[in-house]
Amino acid sequence: MRAATANLFALLFLCALASVFYVWSALESRLERHKRRFSGSLHQGLPTDLSAKTFRALLAVPAAQRPRLGGRLEAHNLTDQTVSAGSPDYHVNGDNKRSARREGPVKLGSLVEDGIFWSEWLEDLLPEQFTEEYAQAWRERARTHRVVKLEPGCGRISNQLATFADGTKACVRYGINADQVQGETLTYYLASLLGITNLPPLILSQLSGDSEQWDAVRARIDGLQWSDGAVVSLTKWVSNLTGVVTPAPLRPESSGLHPLQHELRNKTTAELLELMQWTDLIVFDYLTANFDRLVSNLFSLQWDSRVMERDTNNLLKTPRGDLVFIDNEAGLVHGFRVLNMWEKYHSTVLSSVCVFRKRTTQRVAELHKRKDSRKRLLGLYRDSEPLSLELGFLSDEHAAVLQDRIDRLYKHILHCKGKYSQL
Repeated sequence: MRAATANLFALLFLCALASVFYVWSALESRLERHKRRFSGSLHQGLPTDLSAKTFRALLAVPAAQRPRLGGRLEAHNLTDQTVSAGSPDYHVNGDNKRSARREGPVKLGSLVEDGIFWSEWLEDLLPEQFTEEYAQAWRERARTHRVVKLEPGCGRISNQLATFADGTKACVRYGINADQVQGETLTYYLASLLGITNLPPLILSQLSGDSEQWDAVRARIDGLQWSDGAVVSLTKWVSNLTGVVTPAPLRPESSGLHPLQHELRNKTTAELLELMQWTDLIVFDYLTANFDRLVSNLFSLQWDSRVMERDTNNLLKTPRGDLVFIDNEAGLVHGFRVLNMWEKYHSTVLSSVCVFRKRTTQRVAELHKRKDSRKRLLGLYRDSEPLSLELGFLSDEHAAVLQDRIDRLYKHILHCKGKYSQL
């Protein structure tokens, strides 16, 4: 009897703790959104990061009791300052003629080709965002520039907004554990393999005591209690970005995004171009098992029926309409580690899409055929990043998971092609 009573009290205590965590997290999220709006109405500048959420906190609470995931989006890569397209903080790859065509009417003719691929004329309106040439030039500069200032402004407090000596900026990610920096970095290079250019350029840097790059902010580093010798990632800061709401065809109440003319014909050119980028995002997040974006919103519908009407986690948009995939730390390493918890949501999101970018699909088909995703990702990573050995790479187990997801994605694409190619 005493044991039963003790167990009952323990259960009640755990439920009380979970309730307090849920309420506090909801209040925290509301306060963060309110502070960003309040700060923007009074002064220009970066909102103060209020989020204390970490992956440890997320995974410490049972799935049925978790509050809405994310919540730190509003404090990342957003500023009330107006930045022109020609400023060093904002990179645009395109021309005025192409931009004008984006705002025009939908071109007569087919919106899809070969059954499941976005048409060539739409692809022509959406060139590479961060080209490899641009990314390489930025990485070379970022590795040599001295950091002169560190301040909040890149999500959780463990991250910092760095200002280089030339005035440009980058988000510094100091991971709570190695999974986060490694996941962010390897996800970036996987995007390069797939030809997905929506991720800002990234480099690694080591916080060594004799590093000239960090010498001017040594006191700040000590105050943040960052470990000497830690490897951090620096991602190009892109200003003048806004949040992105999940398009109607990709919400649970919709039947999905299909290559059907009558479903796509009522969209504007700008809407079609955004949907085209969403299809890349869904393919990408499936491969990396990144749960901290659309999948987390789908999960949160259990207690928040309007979550799809608000900005999607870790996804922003330029004034021109280009999507920017940020905060990819949940991809690959951590995403694979907790895959069993999220796989049904990943599969649900992937199954909602049956139209793809031809270039991305060709890369996926090649990786499926050659079965060498580990070799190619490791080669690109080692060739591009001098600190790759210090940070490490995917375990053999996780490399096998990546190849398996590539094969599953390829099978889904074939399923879509078989279903729609004859229409």
